[in-house]
Amino acid sequence: MTLMNRRHWLQQASATSLPLLLSGNAFAAESKSRPQLPVAAIVTEYTPNSHADVLVGKILEGFQQQGGPGPYLKLAALYTDQVPQRDMSRALSRKYGFPITDTIEEAITLGTQQVQVAGVLIVGEHGDYPYTPTTKQHMYPRKQFFDATTATFKKCRKSVPVYNDKHLGYRWEDAKDIVDTSREMGFTLMAGSSLPVAWRHPTLTLPENCEIESVLTIGRGNFEAHGFHALEAQQCLIEHRQGSTGVTAVETAQGKQIWEAEQAGKWNREMLKAALAVIPNVAKGKWEEILKDDSAFYFLEHQDGLKSTVAMVNRLGRHYAVAVKLKGENQPRATWIKLELDPPFGHFAYLLKAIEHMIHTGQPAYPVERTLLTTGVLDTVMHSLAAGGKRIETPQLAIDYEAVRWPYANQKT
Repeated sequence: MTLMNRRHWLQQASATSLPLLLSGNAFAAESKSRPQLPVAAIVTEYTPNSHADVLVGKILEGFQQQGGPGPYLKLAALYTDQVPQRDMSRALSRKYGFPITDTIEEAITLGTQQVQVAGVLIVGEHGDYPYTPTTKQHMYPRKQFFDATTATFKKCRKSVPVYNDKHLGYRWEDAKDIVDTSREMGFTLMAGSSLPVAWRHPTLTLPENCEIESVLTIGRGNFEAHGFHALEAQQCLIEHRQGSTGVTAVETAQGKQIWEAEQAGKWNREMLKAALAVIPNVAKGKWEEILKDDSAFYFLEHQDGLKSTVAMVNRLGRHYAVAVKLKGENQPRATWIKLELDPPFGHFAYLLKAIEHMIHTGQPAYPVERTLLTTGVLDTVMHSLAAGGKRIETPQLAIDYEAVRWPYANQKT
């Protein structure tokens, strides 16, 4: 697909995408006649509540993972890189009759000389893998899984859509190569977090081509694994503003640096209050005491001059929220990104609907460039944290793309 045609499709996507149903059986069939297309799942491990479980498990057992309605996909084969003691895949294979293969190629070809699936799901999350020595980034084998997948495509002279769970890789170079390879080979690629399609309370969709004065996003948890989710939650909102979407520099702060950064005007306390105000059960007390340990702020400078903050406020809240102040408005708008924190982790069902759309149509539900950008920002964040908060220029992240309006969980369509 040419860049011009791709942009035209992305602009039309919101008008053609199917609405997400919001009843108890959230994803009843849109059409009885739609086929269940076969997919191969390439995962690091398949254990209870792992990303493999909450994604592939919904293909096997329905969106509620209790045998009810599910996506119009079927699991043709599964490759597991590791088989820990809590592995579920072998029992599920016996129950549902899908093969577990020794290689990625076999999962895609089912032991033949042809691609036998309509799509590939790469879930490189969870498992026993090393960390980079300095920056402490988790070295999940997403790039290795992708390379084995594309080697199979080349061997069989056929490609199908690929979904890569979460960020594209722990290194920018890997992420860039993955996206470049998909473009060169001409197959659709999607990636990213489940937060852009999760519930927003209150609902928040920014006007197209709006002007943003300030942005602050709250996250929690591990600075890499969960920091990625916070970056995606922020980007899926602010990508609808006027101007370029890229990022020119990244800086971080921890401990007393957080308060020094506030005094220097790098973040705004009123924006933090606005984001906290929409989150239930926020910790009370002096922020200086609560945030002095186990927290980090990420400061992003964007191509269009916007400056944004991601505040990983561990011990202050367990959730994600985004506050955005638009030009001409007195108060910031804010939304809590609500996740289902217990099985069946329903926000992954909405992510699976986007993946299903891609596999059935051959078109992405939303652009992979969003996740290429957030992956590059995250890699830079980890290097900045390791360097004591150093400001790092990011000319490689001058990534411009067309935003689309794919529905989130409680959006009225």
